[in-house]
Amino acid sequence: MKLATKVIHSGLEIDPSTGAIITPIYQTSTYVQKKPGDNLGYEYSRTKNPTRTALEKSIAQIEDGKYGICYSSGMGAADAIIKLLKPGDEVIANKDIYGGTYRMFEQVFKNFGITFTYADLTNSKNISKIISNQTKIIWIESPSNPLMDIINIEEINNVAKQQKNILVVVDNTFATPILQKPLNFGADIVLHSATKYIGGHSDLIMGALITNNPKLYEKLFLITKSCGAVPGPMDCFLALRGIKTLYIRVMKHCENARKIYRFLYNCNKVHTIYWPGEIQHKNHEIAKKQMLDFGGMMSFTLKKDNINDAIKLISSTKLFKLAESLGGVESLISHPASMTHASIPRTEREKNNILESLIRISIGIEDADDLIQDLQQAFSNI
Repeated sequence: MKLATKVIHSGLEIDPSTGAIITPIYQTSTYVQKKPGDNLGYEYSRTKNPTRTALEKSIAQIEDGKYGICYSSGMGAADAIIKLLKPGDEVIANKDIYGGTYRMFEQVFKNFGITFTYADLTNSKNISKIISNQTKIIWIESPSNPLMDIINIEEINNVAKQQKNILVVVDNTFATPILQKPLNFGADIVLHSATKYIGGHSDLIMGALITNNPKLYEKLFLITKSCGAVPGPMDCFLALRGIKTLYIRVMKHCENARKIYRFLYNCNKVHTIYWPGEIQHKNHEIAKKQMLDFGGMMSFTLKKDNINDAIKLISSTKLFKLAESLGGVESLISHPASMTHASIPRTEREKNNILESLIRISIGIEDADDLIQDLQQAFSNI
């Protein structure tokens, strides 16, 4: 089944009681049993809910995975993965991970004796130098947030599998299952902030994990059932609705990104553009190999690395709304150093090129000419 068809039909089961073509919202906390343990597959909605089950099947199928678990947020999904570890274990992550992930690692799980190491993983040789006997997870964002680094998932996986018991986790939020399928390159777990492109309409908060490993799924399911970071049925319904248009939305995001890139490339106030579709991007060829297209996320710096100009620019746009998050139908603009990555110390940010003038844009599905005009008028203010 082609992907454009799969997003429409994956997880879809006609409601047996009414014939409804859309999965109902099962707004219930519990389920009647004939006798203890004799039920219709559901006993309590923290464990399972029919609307959530349909969503988990859908997300797993479009990621070419066997098992999916949904969470109340992307961070809830990330939290479940780290709970697979024990004190003394190490996680190696790419150097410019999302600020919320960094905060969770450093301010929460570091207190439980877990070590976190950050490195440039765009060169797989770097990982061989730092893997230790304590390394249990290699955590990849590709494209990364906010510098759009592309990491060769297959090469990282090959290095990891030479060791024992190292899991490769890929945050696939920016690429979506439409553009990239990490499980097909050997990843053990795929992570999504489904809040973003999967939902697609800026109206829900949700996370998801997908795996092909039944034992790993059982461990994650136990953590989820026990710790309870599950989404409600209404949010699951909204995500199911979002998935049906995911393919056409992502294609439009990509189309608009190409036009926005050309505008920024010719803008004399822009210094560096971070987008994997750029031929000069250091891992452009890898992006071509493991992605269907290059996505709608882009960052750029100003020729004057000046925070005041950056703030003035992002406060001047009309169509690009100044807000955190990404992946919705509307275009967003943000300042990573003071917003999404503010929890990372400034010295660490600047060491990793998250500069004061770095601006991140989530390119929506509006008319690209209107978006370009909006950026033009904003640039005129600096």
